[in-house]
Amino acid sequence: MQRSEVQRADEITQEQFILASQSLHLQRPGCDAVYPVGLYGWRKRCLYFFLLLLLVTMIVNLALTVWIIKVMNFSVGGMGKLQLNQDGIRLEGISEFLLPLYVNEIQSRRDSLLVLRSEKNVTLNARNDQGQLTGQLTVGPEAVEAQCQRLEVRSKDGGRLLFTANEDEVIMTTEKFTVTGSEGAVFGHSVETPLIQARASEDLKLESPTRTLTMEAPRGVEVSAAKGLLKVSGRKDLQLESTEGEILLDASTIQMGALPLGVYTPSPTQASQEQAVYEVCVCPSGKIYLSPAESSSTCQAMSNICLWS
Repeated sequence: MQRSEVQRADEITQEQFILASQSLHLQRPGCDAVYPVGLYGWRKRCLYFFLLLLLVTMIVNLALTVWIIKVMNFSVGGMGKLQLNQDGIRLEGISEFLLPLYVNEIQSRRDSLLVLRSEKNVTLNARNDQGQLTGQLTVGPEAVEAQCQRLEVRSKDGGRLLFTANEDEVIMTTEKFTVTGSEGAVFGHSVETPLIQARASEDLKLESPTRTLTMEAPRGVEVSAAKGLLKVSGRKDLQLESTEGEILLDASTIQMGALPLGVYTPSPTQASQEQAVYEVCVCPSGKIYLSPAESSSTCQAMSNICLWS
């Protein structure tokens, strides 16, 4: 009996296990259609083509970047001949600027010159805080023009003023101003100077071709030729006038050439003698003429020379 009971218990246990396993198998809802997930066909090929094109483009860009860096010689301190430092920018060789350049100072190396070159002209402008033009220097193919309120030229040490010019006057503070042109110097207006002197081997000539030549000084005008001939000539009248003083001709010999000879009837005793001595006569008008000298003056106020003057 015991064995039968044990067999019945095993059968009941197997039935329960089978019923439990069958209850676990649940029925799933059915699906009408199945959709595949992913890229297939020509879409997949286009995607691969774009990825390949992007990879090639990245490689070309990287190669060009490396080539530009190598050609332009980029470095931490600058680019090629352009170097960046704390003082500013340093350029080696010839540099070309297509747009305006704004700098505080331009300086060349100690062993080289600073050259500014342009096909048309070189213009340097100075402006104030408001941007207004205060000074301009233009170096052109035909002329050098400077527009400023005051132009100054100083010595090499910067201390001595040599030349200055403004709207009212031009001042030269040099010890000597030399004009080497064959035609000399032409002045349209008055000139103020303490001394006009020619070179040792050349003549000094003051000339006014169409107008008058006037020399004025508050304490007198001195015209001297220490080692040569002093010549004063004019196309018309030459006047020596002194309003408050006298005209002094101080020389060992005073010659007046080409003076006219006045008409005079000598006495019978002197008619046969050759006249060798004359006296200088002055008409009331100031004209000078010669008259034969005798024991008394032969100057006549009614001389033909005075009447014709």
